[in-house]
Amino acid sequence: MSVSTLIPAAFPALALAHFLALLSPGPDFFLIIGHAVRHRLRGSLFICLGIALGNALYICLAVSGWSVMRQMPALYRLLELAGAAYLAWLGFLLLRASREAANSKPSPDQPTPDRHAPSQPSHNQTGSLATGHASPLSPGRQLLTGLGSALLNPKNAVFYLTLMTVILGPTATLPQQAFAGVWMTLLVFAWDAALAAAISLPGAQRALEKRIPLIEGLAGLTLASIALWLALRPLFY
Repeated sequence: MSVSTLIPAAFPALALAHFLALLSPGPDFFLIIGHAVRHRLRGSLFICLGIALGNALYICLAVSGWSVMRQMPALYRLLELAGAAYLAWLGFLLLRASREAANSKPSPDQPTPDRHAPSQPSHNQTGSLATGHASPLSPGRQLLTGLGSALLNPKNAVFYLTLMTVILGPTATLPQQAFAGVWMTLLVFAWDAALAAAISLPGAQRALEKRIPLIEGLAGLTLASIALWLALRPLFY
C-alpha cells in the first residue's frame, strides 16, 4: 500500500486548517483550563479524551455524508441552545468553585496557627496544589463532561463537514478519509492533553498557586459569556 493510498493530496491543507482552528480558544479550551489549573493532569486528562471522542464522532458523521445540520437550521439552533445551557452550567460550577476557594482563604486578622500543634487531616484533601478544596471529577465524569462539551457544540459538526467535503473533496477515498479523521482526533487529544500537562508542571503550579480562584473564575465567566452569546446571537443577525 503506497503513501498516496492513505494520504490524500489535500491533506496538508486540511491539517493546516484544523491546526489553526485548534489555536483559537473556544469552550473546550476554557473548560480544560478551569479544571487543570486546580486538579492538574489527573483531573483533566479524561476531559481531553472526551473532547477528542466527541470530535471523532462528528468526523465519522461527516465522512458518512451527514449534512442534516445544513439542511435543518432548526435542529442546529436547538443543539446550539442545548450547548449554551450546558456551557452555562459548567461556567456556574467553575464560578462556584472559585468563590468557595476565595472564601476559604484565611483573613489577615485570623491568628496564625501554632506550628507545634498537631495538624488535623482534611477530609477534602486531594494531594494537589490546592488542598482542602473539592476533589477532581472521577475519570468517568471527566469523560462525560468533555464529551458533552464537544457534542453540544454544533460548530464542530459544520466545521468537520466543511473540512471533509470542501477541502478533501469528493475524490477522497474511504481509507484517505479515515486517515484524516484519525489524524485530527489524535491531534485534538494531544493538543488538549499537552495544554493540561503544561499547566500541571511544578513551575506553572507554583506561579499559579495564588491565582487559582481567579483563573477558575475567569474560565467560568468566559464559558457563561459564550453561553449567553450563543443564546442571544439571533438577535444580532
